[in-house]
Amino acid sequence: MAESAYQCLAMQQGGPLEVHEAKPHIPGDDEVLIKIKAVALNPIEWKQIDFGINISKWPCVLGNDGSGTVVAVGKSVAGFTTGDSVLASFSAGQDHSAAFQSYAAVNAVKVAKKPTSMSFEDAATLPLSYVTATGAIYQGLNIPLPYLEGGKKEGFKPSSILVCGGSSSVGAMAVQLLRLALPEAQIFATASKQHHHTIKSFGADQVFDHSSPSLVEELKKASPSREGVDAILDAVNGVAVNPSLFEVLTGPKVFAEVVTGRNVEKAPDGVKHSTVFGAAVFGQPGGSNLFAALERLLAEGKLKLPTAVKVVGHGLGSISGGLEELKAGVSGTKLVVSL
Repeated sequence: MAESAYQCLAMQQGGPLEVHEAKPHIPGDDEVLIKIKAVALNPIEWKQIDFGINISKWPCVLGNDGSGTVVAVGKSVAGFTTGDSVLASFSAGQDHSAAFQSYAAVNAVKVAKKPTSMSFEDAATLPLSYVTATGAIYQGLNIPLPYLEGGKKEGFKPSSILVCGGSSSVGAMAVQLLRLALPEAQIFATASKQHHHTIKSFGADQVFDHSSPSLVEELKKASPSREGVDAILDAVNGVAVNPSLFEVLTGPKVFAEVVTGRNVEKAPDGVKHSTVFGAAVFGQPGGSNLFAALERLLAEGKLKLPTAVKVVGHGLGSISGGLEELKAGVSGTKLVVSL
């Protein structure tokens, strides 16, 4: 590899990020080596720096979301070749396959070809939201995904569902995937008012102001039964902050929440509660085809970017400032650094 390789290292818990020269990675038999063109920033990354979540050693390379160009292919890999433009689910904390570096080697099942019409910056925002939303729907709620080859065919098919945090990247992705999986269901979402139109364009039937003092009553009144919804998918710890939302559950009372660091400790009696780590979905039936399905959905125009995209810098040295901006609070927008 002619070019020098660099890594953006988290030096210690609570410590700084520093850019260092690195040895080039060699892809394993089932991996592709990607020259990274853009990385998206996620709350989990600043939380890993501050709290050491799922980090086994320091210093380490972080980063879960990215896009780039394939520069080498393992001997067991089919379907990818050098020069392909791709997006991938990277593994923060695993130095050879984390996103915050010049090159990373990733298992081919976590890679999808990028649509030619989509920029690297836009493409970089998709993987983690797709994996996490899929995990919440497919594993957490046990809802079959008709577009997933080899996936389970039987499961829970609610007639109504509430997505908490519809303007987050995971929530907005979940609304789209739920609409594909449940074309006849009533899909509700919560979000601040400025995002309501966008979330409806993704397939939500109605969107409600998450800060409304009468939110529970509004949701019940809008539901098909006038009593509530079959399930809640919580992308943003909305129920942990407002436990009265449990009153909206009726019938099957199924509740799945994404791990955020502030989750519900104990759901009320009668509620089927699951907490979801998105990456675990790769171990589910059809999980190895998850990114093949993503590639197909993007090619067919069935998925839209879940949030607006803001480029906050160029080069690995810009990641630290971008994470600080994200930590300070961002709504309905994904922050990206170009490399």
